[in-house]
Amino acid sequence: MSSNPQPELDLTALRAGDRAEFARMIDAYSPRVYRLALKMLQNPQDAEDILQETFIKAYNALPNFEGRSSLSTWLYRITTNEALMFLRKKHLAQDSMDETFESEDGQERPRQIVDWCCLPEDELMSEEARANLDASIQKLPDGLRAVFLLRDIEGLSTRETAEVLDISEAAVKTRLSRARFQLREHLSAYYAERLPTQQEEVHDV
Repeated sequence: MSSNPQPELDLTALRAGDRAEFARMIDAYSPRVYRLALKMLQNPQDAEDILQETFIKAYNALPNFEGRSSLSTWLYRITTNEALMFLRKKHLAQDSMDETFESEDGQERPRQIVDWCCLPEDELMSEEARANLDASIQKLPDGLRAVFLLRDIEGLSTRETAEVLDISEAAVKTRLSRARFQLREHLSAYYAERLPTQQEEVHDV
């Protein structure tokens, strides 16, 4: 999964309803659960609600937790499901999860691709650029956004992401490729507006 060390928790105590051990689990995983919910929903109050609902459902389901996946993967699954259900209830879910952009020869290609090599690092890493990236992530269809956040932001493996979303590893790879493809297109438009200015400055020197 991610590089963060996994906390040592007593699964037997958790399954038995030990409240002290459950409180330890909340302390250990709340930051990651909240971060994922916030990235999915982009609203702190909604993310707080998902955080609370995730641990309520986890507490009720722990007696039947078999440990076939890690606790973190299991909690990510609950969080993601709750966030996606929330979006559907708010009528924000999009039906275009499998939407692609194809050229006449049937190959997926961005409408606009910009070579970012000429942009200075401070431009690529600016606060405005990071905000634009967050906004671009939110434009992804829900299914693609979930895969992108789990794989590229939270650092889950392909197998773990497949477990969280209950899809095949092949589907994870396909959706991740499409998510990255669409993000590149969104970001290309943003950087295209800045590239000519940078190039002109180079020519003027």
